[in-house]
Parts: sequence; structure tokens; C-alpha cells
Amino acid sequence: MTGEERRQQLLDVARSLFAEKGFDGASVEEIAHRAKVSKPVVYEHFGGKEGVYAVVVDREMHNLLTQMTTALTEEDAHPRLLLERAAAALLDYVEGSADGFRILVRASPVASSTGTFSSLLNDIASQVESILGVQFSLRGYDPKLAALYSQALVGMVALTGQWWLDSRKPSKDEVAAHLVNLSWNGLSHLEEAPDLREKH
Repeated sequence: MTGEERRQQLLDVARSLFAEKGFDGASVEEIAHRAKVSKPVVYEHFGGKEGVYAVVVDREMHNLLTQMTTALTEEDAHPRLLLERAAAALLDYVEGSADGFRILVRASPVASSTGTFSSLLNDIASQVESILGVQFSLRGYDPKLAALYSQALVGMVALTGQWWLDSRKPSKDEVAAHLVNLSWNGLSHLEEAPDLREKH
């Protein structure tokens, strides 16, 4: 096995173990045991558990961000279609990479520039914000509020994805349709200056 093949094998084993047991429950000993190598091999490639975890998290974040970015790139597409694509992209990732999504939604003990699910959601929300800003301007709403609405939309889809990760019912397409229904029908009837009916 080449060095690169060994590194990939260790990443695959570690990814599965982190998804199953979390960062705290996993150990270099168990990664080495499952990969049928000695502990020094893991240390040689990654420096320790934190190193392999950081690589696994960064790869998963890159994969999810790539899927979401691809879903949101057609700028002249109708906003509802972009919303459908974004919801479907997240649920596709959850379905196709359940272990990766489990790892991302857990708190990351590793400090890195891209090491938290929260930072990933903020990256996605920034893309959504620019799309909403344009749509708000076209409809006469304050584009400065696009940041608030993008956080709400991304949060709604992400939390639903967490729930669906274990539930898997209803179907992926049905979940995406309901997310779009709630967000689109709510967004299509925005009040220009919303206010609480009862002050707190």
C-alpha cells in the first residue's frame, strides 16, 4: 500500500469511528486497530487524533460547501428554484454522507479556521444573503435585512437536516418540498415593516 493509500485508509477508518463515537469516544489506538496498523503509523500521517479529526472535518466541510455552492450558483434562476436546489443539496449530502454530516453537527474540539459546523453555515448564509439582497431590492424591501433572513433560512434547513438524519421519514423529496413550502410561501408574503402584535 502506498503512503497516500494508507493515508486515505486511515481517514476512512477515522471518519467512520468519529461518526460512530464522536471525537471524545474515538482513540488513536482504535483507529490503528481498525486499520490493522500500529499507532505510530497514525501519528506519522496525522500527528495524533486531533490531526486526523481536523482533516476529516475539513474534507466534509469542503464537500458540503461545494454541494451548496453549486446549488446556488445560477444567479438568474428564480429564487424558489434556488431554494429548492439548496434544500435538496443539503438533504442529498445528509443521505449520501450520513457519517460526514454526523461529524459536522457535533461540537468540534479542534480549533481551525474552518472547523465548526457553525462557520460552514455562516459561509452558506453569506451566499444566500447576496441572493436575498438582490431579491429584496427588486421587491422594495430593505436589502440590509437579507442577512437576518438568510440566517433564518439556512438554520431552518440545517436543523431539519439534523432531524432527518435519524428519522429518514418522510422521503427526502417530501422534506425538501415542505421546507420550500414553508419558507417560500412565508417569504412571498413578507410585510414591508413587520411588527409584533403584542409588545414584550
